[in-house]
Amino acid sequence: MFNDIGPLELVTIFVLAVLVFGPDKLPKVIQDVMRTVRKIREFSESAKQDIRQELGPEFKDFEFEDLNPKTFIRKQLDNDELGLKEIRNGFDLKKEMAEVTEAVHSHDAEASAASSSSSSSSGGRIDLSKKPEEPAKDTRPVFDADAT
Repeated sequence: MFNDIGPLELVTIFVLAVLVFGPDKLPKVIQDVMRTVRKIREFSESAKQDIRQELGPEFKDFEFEDLNPKTFIRKQLDNDELGLKEIRNGFDLKKEMAEVTEAVHSHDAEASAASSSSSSSSGGRIDLSKKPEEPAKDTRPVFDADAT
């Protein structure tokens, strides 16, 4: 319940409790708090049992922690009836990124080699008789803000 409370926080809470309630009343307050926590736990367990009984025998092993989305997904991935591990392992992101990076670098190297060979064939002069290449036309449809 209090997994993230460290020793310094516990000492601080204890000192504050002694200051607020005093050393005489502190044991009675601790007993009252513990009794309340026990009653809340009992109420929670009885409510869980009632819900399990109402759901029927199919859900007798139902855990309320499974309602947490992270827990549910983790449990389903461990179950692996659908072959999700195989699909997940089929995607090697580092390999894909390395392939893309290599393709981009090879394309850049080819483009720089082509531009250097064309400039060296003309003797370092720029050939003005050649028409510059037109950029590729965008094949996407025109965005119409009024239509959306």
